[in-house]
Amino acid sequence: MIVDPGVGSTRNCVVRALVELMVGTCPDRVLRVAIDGPDAAGKTTLADELAGALADRGRPVIRASVDGFHQPRLVRRGRGSLSPDGYFFDAFDYTALRHLLLDPLSPDGDRRYRAAAFDHLRDAPLDSPTREAVSDAVLIVDGVFLLRDELRDYWDLSVFLQISPAESLRRAMCRDVALFGSPDVVRERYEARYLPGQALYQASAAPGERADVLIGYERPEAPRVLRWPV
Repeated sequence: MIVDPGVGSTRNCVVRALVELMVGTCPDRVLRVAIDGPDAAGKTTLADELAGALADRGRPVIRASVDGFHQPRLVRRGRGSLSPDGYFFDAFDYTALRHLLLDPLSPDGDRRYRAAAFDHLRDAPLDSPTREAVSDAVLIVDGVFLLRDELRDYWDLSVFLQISPAESLRRAMCRDVALFGSPDVVRERYEARYLPGQALYQASAAPGERADVLIGYERPEAPRVLRWPV
């Protein structure tokens, strides 16, 4: 296991080390960071925590999520509401994500971006404002499938939170009942769609092997750093 000397076994140590890594990376242009991992891994919570810590350090932060770039329901469920292929291939509008957010914040972009384009809960487009990033901003995007082939080259720094399928399901059973209506529906959706969709992602993109930072996240309070940039 390769661990940066500044990273301990506690969550606070890992968060501090990630913030130091971001502060020192691409200080003269927009830094684009991906927080990837399976469903219910804790990506959003970690991304929000990093954003707050970076803001405290005085570096401007842009927060976004792949959830703001869903496809309409008819597209997402075109192969069937429980299809893992539909989840991996059809759930998100990567053209919009690139055009509205990632391309503008790339080194040759004009820094005029939109952080979201679609509200999947209302199944309707979002009229989100166009904003202009300052030159040293940090873009932190959380979400599934961020290291797939068509997105991988956009990230200056990528973090993958590694958890087992069993842990993903366990957390979903606590988190997603209100969203889906019952524990049985949560289990069905994860076992039929989300977990097999993640298996497709692992087979095609090997995100755990390609991420700059790999963190074992079975216990978020005691993460294990499995890879760190040399």
